[in-house]
Amino acid sequence: MSNTQFAFLKQSQVPNREALQASIDRLGFKLTLHPEFKSFEDSGFVPCVLDGASDVGFEVFYSSTSDFFGEDDDDLRTMIGDRDFAIGMVWHSSMKDCACAMIVSCALAKDFDAVISYEGELPEPFESLINNTKDVLIEVGK
Repeated sequence: MSNTQFAFLKQSQVPNREALQASIDRLGFKLTLHPEFKSFEDSGFVPCVLDGASDVGFEVFYSSTSDFFGEDDDDLRTMIGDRDFAIGMVWHSSMKDCACAMIVSCALAKDFDAVISYEGELPEPFESLINNTKDVLIEVGK
């Protein structure tokens, strides 16, 4: 079973690897993105290192928000406002991979004005996102 977390933000605010890594570091998470990761250019699996474990990561894809919404998504569309871009982060059964996607989501929300939605559900406040991420990290023992 796959899971997808979406980050909605303005395309002009999509960070490069260095800015995203700096945001992750400021949040205090022990996650390192692959050193050659390039926003927009890379899609598919993004390898990461989570607290020393190098067998983790998530799949990433990019799209405009207009490609994302259906006719009955008015509530979510209202929540994301003028954000015109979506970054999808996909993981499968690994909670470590889930933690990677959640940490990146926290960084995107904190420093790049992203609105985060799990599977297209209405977004939760930033503090809930941080707390849920910490709970997942406790579950995986990191």
